[in-house]
Amino acid sequence: MDKNKFQNEQAARRHGRVRVKISGTAKRPRLSVFRSNRGMYLQLIDDNEGKTLVSAASREIKEKGKKIELSFKLGKLIAEKAKKQKIEAVVFDRGSYKYHGRVKAVADGAREGGLKF
Repeated sequence: MDKNKFQNEQAARRHGRVRVKISGTAKRPRLSVFRSNRGMYLQLIDDNEGKTLVSAASREIKEKGKKIELSFKLGKLIAEKAKKQKIEAVVFDRGSYKYHGRVKAVADGAREGGLKF
């Protein structure tokens, strides 16, 4: 089997295991994290309606810096946007990624911004 295909299948399985356990509502949406080599994308999703309530991308942060620092600022940014929409608590969806590095920095930034997990 092709190495990349195998890795993608493994990531899909991990993501499936995480998603089975969590779901977002209008009062407590799911904070979904997508990480790429170039940037990061966050969404607050209401799974009952199937709608994205708030989104943020690393492109919105105009400052330069290390990826982990930018991820922390991105977490704070999504928390600010959530506060404007009167969202206080979220369910954290790390996807298929381990909870360390940039993913952990996003969570820490969102917590510092005022979101409750």
